[in-house]
Amino acid sequence: MSQAELSVNFFIALFALIDPIGNVPLFAAATTGATPAGRRRVAVYISLFAFGFLMFFYLTGLKLLAFFGISLPAFRIAGGILLFLLGLEMARDDFTATFAEPEIPGEAALSTGAYARKRFERLIVPFAMPLLIGPGAISTVVIYASEAKRYGLAGAATGLGVIAAVSACILIAFWLTPLISRALGKIGMTIVVRVLGLILCALAVQFIIGGIADSTRGIIRHSAVAPYEDVR
Repeated sequence: MSQAELSVNFFIALFALIDPIGNVPLFAAATTGATPAGRRRVAVYISLFAFGFLMFFYLTGLKLLAFFGISLPAFRIAGGILLFLLGLEMARDDFTATFAEPEIPGEAALSTGAYARKRFERLIVPFAMPLLIGPGAISTVVIYASEAKRYGLAGAATGLGVIAAVSACILIAFWLTPLISRALGKIGMTIVVRVLGLILCALAVQFIIGGIADSTRGIIRHSAVAPYEDVR
């Protein structure tokens, strides 16, 4: 896998996991009654939290695995199982509806900064965690950190760039919440969530195949682990 392919695959996997567009209805429900400025400030806090949290696991994930004595193939298989379960739930049901937050009386009357801080504190769980950054996202970051290790500092910079790009997508999607909600409608939002869930299931199966191949000999064909390697 080239460095360019690594960055593209990492971005697609992380974007599908975090699903900024699919979470727009949830964000809209969680900031009901907010002023446009207050909603934008909350979006900034959430995107910065996502970047900082994912960056921590990207830079330290392999060391944490070594500390607990967990092999990368085992972590890859476990992460794949979690991704598959999450993707299956997204593909089969309205996944985001269960996380909506009710409006709190009087909260919208606060100043922009006070409202954003108060609402962000309430949204850390379950919105920022585990919806945006759950076990699946953490597993993906750790797995791709191991893949990027072979490229040294350039690989680390590429991975951090991908995390920054996904965090920026979160910010932009949440800033455009009114526009996206009107453009896609309820049916469009459901389609987005379910298609991303299907993509997530496929990526999860690929993680599991790779983990089995790394921990065994001769069970998984190389063409199944890297199906498009000969196409380049």
